[in-house]
Order: sequence, then C-alpha cells, then structure tokens
Amino acid sequence: MIDLRLLREDPDRVRASQRARGEDVGIVDALLSADERRRSSGSRFDELRAEQKQLGKLIPRASAEEKAGLLARAGELAAAVKAADTERAESQAEAHALLLRLGNIVHPDVPVGGEDDFTVRETHGTIRDFEAEGFTPKDHLALGQGLGAIDTERGAKVSGSRFAYLTGPGALLELALVNAAMAQATAAGFVPMMTPALVKPQAMEGTGFLGQAAQDVYHLPQDDLYLVGTSEVPLAAYHMDEIIDEDRLPLRYAGFSPCFRREAGSHGKDTRGVIRLHQFDKVEMFCYVPPEEAEAELLRLLDWEKQWLTSLELPFRVIDVASGDLGASAARKFDCEAWLPTQGKYRELTSTSNCDSFQARRLSVRVRGKDTGTRPLATLNGTLCAVQRTMALLLENHQQADGSVRVPEVLRPYLGGRELLEPVAA
Repeated sequence: MIDLRLLREDPDRVRASQRARGEDVGIVDALLSADERRRSSGSRFDELRAEQKQLGKLIPRASAEEKAGLLARAGELAAAVKAADTERAESQAEAHALLLRLGNIVHPDVPVGGEDDFTVRETHGTIRDFEAEGFTPKDHLALGQGLGAIDTERGAKVSGSRFAYLTGPGALLELALVNAAMAQATAAGFVPMMTPALVKPQAMEGTGFLGQAAQDVYHLPQDDLYLVGTSEVPLAAYHMDEIIDEDRLPLRYAGFSPCFRREAGSHGKDTRGVIRLHQFDKVEMFCYVPPEEAEAELLRLLDWEKQWLTSLELPFRVIDVASGDLGASAARKFDCEAWLPTQGKYRELTSTSNCDSFQARRLSVRVRGKDTGTRPLATLNGTLCAVQRTMALLLENHQQADGSVRVPEVLRPYLGGRELLEPVAA
C-alpha cells in the first residue's frame, strides 16, 4: 500500500498514477474523505476517553452532592466513548479497504498506456534465419514430442487442458535449467530457497495478488489457503511482521516452487504446448533493500536476467512495461522477451519489478537504521527461469534440421555433458 502521508500531501500525484494505470481515479477522493473521518473520529475518541479517565479520578473524591452529577456525566461519557470507538473502527476499516484497492505509485519514467505501449530498451543476440539454413522450424510441442520430452495428451487426460507431463529428456532438461539458474543465483549472492506452494490469505493479499490478479488465483476454501502463482508470494511474506536491522540488507533470496495460475483471461491463447500452463515451475529472485537502493537494485536484477538469457544463447529484447500493464504492486517493471521462431515474435520470458515499499507496508516488514529509525523497506522481484516456457524457447531456437536440439553449453554439465537432445525412434 502507499504511504497515506503522500496521499494527503500530493493527491494529484496519486490521481495521475491511477489514471496512468487505467484505474478508478475517484478512489483517491473517497480515500481522502475516509482518512479524514478516521483521523477526526480517532481524535474525538481520544478526547472523550481522556475526559472519562479524568472523571473517574474525580468521582471517589467528590461530595455526595457532586457525585450524582458526576455519575450522570460518567454514564453519558460511557455511551459517547462507545459510539466514538465504533465510529473510529468503522472509519479505519473503510480507509484500509480503500487503501488496499490503490495500486502502487507509477514511476515517472514508465511509458503511459496499455499492454502494447511499452518501449524497447535494448536488443540482444541474433535471430536465426531458418530459411537460409534450408529448413522450416518446428514448434516446441512437435519438437518435444519427437524427443520424447513433452506429453500434453496424457496431461489433458489426467488433469485437463493446459497441463503437461515432462518425460525423459524433458524432465532432465527441467532439472538442468533449475540447477543452472540456482547456480547463477547462488554465485551472485542469493540464498537458495524451496518455498511453500500454499499460503495464508494475508500473504497473498500482502503481495497484491488478491486485487486485479485475483481471477488467476487458485483458492482452497476448506483450508482458506491459496496456491501461489509465483514464489514471490512466500518470499515476500518470509519476513512478514518483522523488523530487520539495516546492516543485514540487502537480503537476496532465490526461490524455487511449483506455480499455479488459472489463466482466466487467456482463453484461446497459447493452447498448444507448454508456454501457458496452469501448473509450471519457476526460479524467482527476491530482494529486500533500503528504499533509496530500490532503483539501483532493479537494474542489478535486470542484469542478472540478461546474463541468464545470454548464457542460454537466446535472442531477446528488454522492454519498459507500460503503466497499464504493471500489476498493482509494481512501480516499474522490465520484461525480457525472447524470440519464438514459429510465432515470429518476441515472448515474455523473464520480468523484474520494483515494488518500492508497497508490499512491505502491507506485510509490515520494516528496516531499523541507526540514523533513519524504523521505516518500511523496499522489495523487488525478478523471474530468473520460468522453466516450461524457457524450455519451449530453447527447443525452438536451438533445433536442428533433423529434429534434434543443441544443448547450450551452460546446461551441459547438468545433462551429463550431452551436446544434443536427439529424437526417439518412432
């Protein structure tokens, strides 16, 4: 959530942010009114409570003549305090509910617009010319089936559409990707983590996934637990309700977890193969830093993602995501999109977001410094490897004319030194 002081001091900035996101601007004025009622009702309660306490001290020392009047006033005060307390609680709840609906303040350098209004920051690698090589590329599913690596038919039979089995070399390739990604993250100073896939409501809400993204979240009503769509959620909640000494920062974690998404808004998109599944695996980077370090940390996360994609020998570009496509928690987000040959376009493969203190305020994670006191810190996240989607991009970009797939050098140590994945006999 945003800082209420910012809302009071610069409401126009908050309105502009909401407008850039394509969200309701009227919520700003509704929140300002609710906040004013919260503060005035709190002051009223404090005044009445102070008078009540003072009266409580006077009654035992009062004369018989005075006591009757004081007792009558005490009765009036008791009713007034109770009413003021109710009003205070209701106004606090209203203000908090409205505050949770506000997205993070969009960074001033973010391009304004919707999904297609991003700007391209940089491009890396060379897109292969398959026509010049003398063959037409196959899509990743055809390649995966030929390698005995992907089985979507049995995935659908057992679990429904958008589920898949990774078999044989597909399973080994997943493990290779996870191990190589974790090795890079560990070398960069990240603490490897295996995170829970089920979290409590406060963890999901605290990271901002029960707002605009709620339609994609799986909920288990009987247990009131949520299946995570990214290990960002348990990593953000790892230090929930804690105060961290500033000399321990930055804290950097690399979490591996299965991820679950309904993909409610993606009907008809990527129904073939493993690019958009309901269940997939991911290695996610997550950082806790002092607020003044957040923008620099965002660029560091982007550099680690670029290093990873370069090691996989994938052609990719970096985009500055537009304001209307940020997600509630992010103030700024960069996506790395790799080239998918059979679709002839770039597809998102990693993303990194600066959430400033938005998640930390919701999760009550604070930093304590000698000179700065106790304050909310900043959180950032960055996908290092969305495994199944990365696999799809690898298969298509490194395929050979005979249906085999060249293994990038970075993965070979995790595949017993294999340089090629070769088709299985029919």
